[in-house]
Amino acid sequence: MSIWVRGWKWASMSFLAAALAASGAIASTSADGTAVPEVAAALSGQDPVYVVVPADPPAPPVFSQLPEFDVAAPQIEHAKAPLIVEAPAAADAPLMVEAFARPPLSPLSAALRAAAAVSVTAIRANPGQTPAASWRREREALAAFYASRDFEPLWLRDGAWTPAARSALRRLERARDDGLDVSQYLISALPEGDPEVLAGAELQLSHAIVGYARQASGGRIDPRSISVLITARPEVADPAFVLTSVSSSPSAGDALRAFNPPHAQYRALREKLEEVRREKPPIVARASIEPGPVLKIGMKDPRVPLIRARFGIDANEDATDNGLVYDTRVAGRVAEFQRANGLPASGALTARTISALSGGEPAQLEGEIVANMERWRWLPRDLGATRVEVNIPDFQVKVTKDEQVVHRARVIVGKAETQTPIFSDAMEYLVVNPYWNVPPSIIRKEMLPAYQKDPAYFTKRGYEVVQRGGNVSVRQPPGERNALGQIKFIFPNDHSVYLHDTPSRGLFANARRAYSHGCVRVDKPFALAEVLLPAEWSEQRLRKLVGSGEKTVRLASHIPVHLQYFTVFTDEAGQLQVRDDIYGHSRKVRTALGL
Repeated sequence: MSIWVRGWKWASMSFLAAALAASGAIASTSADGTAVPEVAAALSGQDPVYVVVPADPPAPPVFSQLPEFDVAAPQIEHAKAPLIVEAPAAADAPLMVEAFARPPLSPLSAALRAAAAVSVTAIRANPGQTPAASWRREREALAAFYASRDFEPLWLRDGAWTPAARSALRRLERARDDGLDVSQYLISALPEGDPEVLAGAELQLSHAIVGYARQASGGRIDPRSISVLITARPEVADPAFVLTSVSSSPSAGDALRAFNPPHAQYRALREKLEEVRREKPPIVARASIEPGPVLKIGMKDPRVPLIRARFGIDANEDATDNGLVYDTRVAGRVAEFQRANGLPASGALTARTISALSGGEPAQLEGEIVANMERWRWLPRDLGATRVEVNIPDFQVKVTKDEQVVHRARVIVGKAETQTPIFSDAMEYLVVNPYWNVPPSIIRKEMLPAYQKDPAYFTKRGYEVVQRGGNVSVRQPPGERNALGQIKFIFPNDHSVYLHDTPSRGLFANARRAYSHGCVRVDKPFALAEVLLPAEWSEQRLRKLVGSGEKTVRLASHIPVHLQYFTVFTDEAGQLQVRDDIYGHSRKVRTALGL
């Protein structure tokens, strides 16, 4: 068997290399480097590989590995065949052909090669029935990975499953602990049998492991599908890295689980998920309480006796109301129940409390916890030793240094129609006495309509207006009425949002604080600045800058800022806290996860 080459050029090398690696790959090229239809025969796993070299090799570089080509295609023959190709000195230079014996593939490797080819071919041949794009990419990545290792099995040694395979399978069986779902990968046992059975199971296990790791690292949902204002970028694990690291770890199961977020709050939610699932059956078995008006101390209601029975509270023997009064004892026990179940501990019998007492809340709470665990996957794995975190549904900002919270403050976030975006960036500097450059959307939607009604609108409010052609720009000078207050914190980002002070400080007294156009208004902003700046910048020193024109103060180093959206989290006492889904993101995540 031989390969005929007619004065091929450098441009034809890729064609020749691909031909050597694929079945039916004996081919020729014309003098200009293009392929001609001269196929001598097809290579098989037992045939030698012929390599073309000049009879009198010149100095040009030697190609000792295959260039990139579609390793997932079904016709792949042998990606690691020896290959040495050099350009002849001239088109008519004499050539010689050297044969290298290629050892045959083992039966298991041959079966793996065939199984990988069939797996990829099947989803390509049926585009109308192809699973999600991520599924297809995983299959193709698996085929490429196995081709790169000459189809040597990863989880089998001498026909037996390795300890790593069994450890990884045990972790897959417990994927639900981390709110993951790998049931679509159909791996429930490690079979014994002939090479074809083992090869199929090997690929199936690898696919399940890759699927788990990619889900765990944030590949299950594209955050942008939830909202265009969620521009978090999960660090989704690479399939080859997953397989290499898990298979080489002393504990494959632990290595696989490590693809989940490493953050303490994520781990706390995982523990709460286990608690909710453990408590769910007895709660569901309890008698349901009918819905009705919110009950507060002193009110009468026919549901009160059932609530008393639920908590084992006897009515006063001398009572003439048959225990219908919602008294302080009942309210106290309800408050304890609310606190233990992550509800606002008001003591009032609300609709959510009724749902929890009747058994409906655990299922909903379970889904909410899983949805929040999913959103933790969208954050960077390293949040920063010193960092600023804003939890939008909790209306709070906190500063953490070495895992200790050193500052907390209330915040005001965007309204439902002008939501605060969700992303991570880095704070670089702050500005005292800032100008407010009014965003075009606010000028267009709010200011211009007001100006049409009152031509003195801008003058009365002290705005500076510049009109160039048909474009109008508006800015508000520093001062007491400035919408940014006396200080703003800048972390340059695509959304043009930042943290800042506000003259409307009375709004911080409200429990629900969604009033802004998207930026985050901070209570006690100078205290926040003192925590973030070097030691020489005290709050008192910063306040001395107020009123003396716009001043920029740079941080000693950039500090990560994370605008987050968590409706469920644990507090310092380990109690589960639940907040309203003010933007509906959690509902969309639950839907996307099929919860």
